[in-house]
Amino acid sequence: MNISSWVEGDLAILGGPKVVAEPAPELFHWPIVTQEDEDAVLDVLRRGAMSGWDVSLQFEQEFAAWIGSAYGLTFCNGTAALLGAMYGCGIGRGDELIAPSRTYWASVLPVFSLGGTAVFADVEEHSLCIDPNDIEHRITPRTKAIMVVHYCGYPVDMDPIMEIAERHNLKVIEDVSHAQGGVYKGRKVGTIGHVGAMSMMSGKSFPVGEGGIMVTDDQEIFERAIAFGFYQRHAEYLTTPELKAAAGLPLGGFKHRLNQTASAMGRVQLKYYDERTEKIRAGMNHFWDLLEDTPGLRAHRPPKGSGSHMGGWYNPIGHYLPEELGGLPVDRFAEAVNAEGAFCGRGINAPLHLHPVFNDVDIYHDGVPTRIAFSDRDLRQPQGSLPITEKLDGRVVGVPWFKYDDGERIEAYAAAFRKVALHASELL
Repeated sequence: MNISSWVEGDLAILGGPKVVAEPAPELFHWPIVTQEDEDAVLDVLRRGAMSGWDVSLQFEQEFAAWIGSAYGLTFCNGTAALLGAMYGCGIGRGDELIAPSRTYWASVLPVFSLGGTAVFADVEEHSLCIDPNDIEHRITPRTKAIMVVHYCGYPVDMDPIMEIAERHNLKVIEDVSHAQGGVYKGRKVGTIGHVGAMSMMSGKSFPVGEGGIMVTDDQEIFERAIAFGFYQRHAEYLTTPELKAAAGLPLGGFKHRLNQTASAMGRVQLKYYDERTEKIRAGMNHFWDLLEDTPGLRAHRPPKGSGSHMGGWYNPIGHYLPEELGGLPVDRFAEAVNAEGAFCGRGINAPLHLHPVFNDVDIYHDGVPTRIAFSDRDLRQPQGSLPITEKLDGRVVGVPWFKYDDGERIEAYAAAFRKVALHASELL
């Protein structure tokens, strides 16, 4: 359909009719919870097995097989899974983790708990993921690992990053919280680095209520993560002598076990996940295909034919180019789209490298900011240090997260965006 026929008339924010006259909540309903989910959770509750690990073991094995890893390990949340992955990779006092600044804090902040610190790299303008070309010059003898984040579902350019890691003997941790099931050049993200970790909270494309999971082919990373935050599973899994010697208590003093009601839901969700996310991709790609020639807007997705895709397309966003709309600020654009009955927001995390927690706060009473407490230099990164990262404010829009393709109704949502873009001059 040519949605241009929908964009005539006055903007709704200026008194005209809405393009999306009727809301369509069923297009956005998530998570999908069926009788099968409920029965699985109730079985755990009725058995009093919430704090056991029999269901979690099944879920770990099934998830690892689905994603293509040798090992899976469930956690109480995604933050714990990322912390477990960091410890699994050997990060400790004084070590440095290279990471993007535009990400949710859990991708980076747990490194402080290990006595490590963060060094932020810039991002690519098209993917909004860590820029492989801005990593190598940041590596020092203290660098232990690179954290990559498949941001808003976009697969990181992994090949050059893995080459850098191999040259410098570094570990690569993939934060897959936005991209479960996403594919990079034919391979599922989370299986390309040395370890993948992710959130599975209820809002994610893979939802279990609240939880996390770590996947890896590396037995040492797997065992270290168990030894760090678990205490009941040591006998079955720990083979490393130094880890076995400390068996019985978690090395980090953490209890990372997942409530098995979440594991039970996860097993059911996994059965239908590929089918459901295929529908999501169909809806999201339809939306962006309709807007392909719209001024001021560009899709945030891998090029067609690249062999990569967006998984469940969590937190979908688009590029906003105000210079093509006479300089119209993104907040005014979003306000006008929302007035048309659609959804539009900013949709991007604030840069971590400018936050006081990474510059000023002494979390553990070391007498200096935690960021530099165990470093041999002041590695704080002020305004202007990450130019692409810092210019993204005002250049990203959040868009509707369609859970399936529904022709005409998705066309109406796309028309709302196009209508505002084509009438942008009236909003200046």
